[in-house]
Amino acid sequence: MVTATLNNTVLASSDRTQVVEGNHYFPPDSIKNEFFKPSDTHTTCSWKGVASYYNAQVGDQLVPDAAWYYPKTTTDKAKPIEGWVAFYKNKVDVK
Repeated sequence: MVTATLNNTVLASSDRTQVVEGNHYFPPDSIKNEFFKPSDTHTTCSWKGVASYYNAQVGDQLVPDAAWYYPKTTTDKAKPIEGWVAFYKNKVDVK
């Protein structure tokens, strides 16, 4: 089981994560939506497509762009993580 936490609060937990480029991508149904707000940030990966970001908030602590996902991937290789959420390890504990 892989868990993403912020201030000892579970943001996501799953035994079905997929590891891509060293990052655990969590299935959408494992994310606790109440801790996430959409960010205006977007970046582009040459083989995955355009990433959208989430800000995470637990109590008074807001962590901008703590997580990202690809709402629509651009290659067949990236399709398995389409819509799945990954976390920045320097912003959220992932174990």
